[in-house]
Amino acid sequence: MVGNTPVLWITEPLTATTGPTGRGFWAKLEGANPGGMKDRPALHMVERAAARGELLPGAPIIESTSGTLGSGLALAGMVHHHPVTLVTDPGLEPLMHHMLAAYGARVDVVTEPHPIGGWQQARRDRVAELLSRDPRAWCPDQYHNPDNRDAYETLALELVAQLGRVDILVCSVGTGGHSAGISRILRRYFPHLRLVGVDTVASAIFGLPAGQRLMRGLGSSIHPDNVDYPAFDEIHWVAPAEAVWACRRLAATHYASGGWSVGAVTLVAGWLARTSGPDERIAAVFPDGPLRYFDTVYSDEYCREHGLLGIDPPSEPAHIGHPADAVVESWTRCTTVVDPRGAHHTTTPVEPAL
Repeated sequence: MVGNTPVLWITEPLTATTGPTGRGFWAKLEGANPGGMKDRPALHMVERAAARGELLPGAPIIESTSGTLGSGLALAGMVHHHPVTLVTDPGLEPLMHHMLAAYGARVDVVTEPHPIGGWQQARRDRVAELLSRDPRAWCPDQYHNPDNRDAYETLALELVAQLGRVDILVCSVGTGGHSAGISRILRRYFPHLRLVGVDTVASAIFGLPAGQRLMRGLGSSIHPDNVDYPAFDEIHWVAPAEAVWACRRLAATHYASGGWSVGAVTLVAGWLARTSGPDERIAAVFPDGPLRYFDTVYSDEYCREHGLLGIDPPSEPAHIGHPADAVVESWTRCTTVVDPRGAHHTTTPVEPAL
């Protein structure tokens, strides 16, 4: 049920305005997994921890999630016979809350954001509290667990088999797992690969100040260790209204879509298809499908309430020379990628080509 997801060719009107026609990019449809892309790391992290003896038979699994990893952990718990507790926040869609409970997970909702780290840190603090109550309990810690990155080897190899060559890879960035894991493997085959990261405005991952965020599934108020900063060639920040526009245009023209991450990635990948060389092959990862977003991205009432309708995004991003140059509020590109944690932090280096 997990893996071997299809790719879809995405073209006009998302990849061409007044420019050359026939341009496009390949979308890896991870929404074809039963719970989305994070089924892969959920299963892999559980299996690797069990193999190392860190996760004992029948021991509880406790983790923070905004939804998609939670679904994967519910699956992993079901398959490997572990009770699962998922710590989330009030932003979790009601549909996801109900489905996670239906899958047998216990859903624990924090009620107040952390004053600095927001809902994300509040969830992590609650996880630590629950772990302290049970010495057998285990937390995957998706933000810092290298098994999260390693889980995406299968996805990368599928892209190699499906596309033959990848010149540009476009990934949303939240925990940093799939951008790091996929690019590391692809660069064994294609050393010239360009990695383009897509983040949300008000995210601290690439050096902007953290703020209240509407989009879920990408962005962070903390700095996950799994983000491989040296691997990125450029980063784009996208605003919620721009992602909604792309999601809805994608659904209306290609009968495929997803949530916030998919919309943001589509906007950036479409621009790259218009502006890159005609022979460059672009792959974009779509982490999930549209189902959990019926009450947000695809709800006119929700989008009107948050001012997300009737806004056409610009045909190209604004550009800044350094993340410290501006606090961006709409689609913006930067080719200077810095690790905001400082020089004393290191990330796993990219492996050399074979």
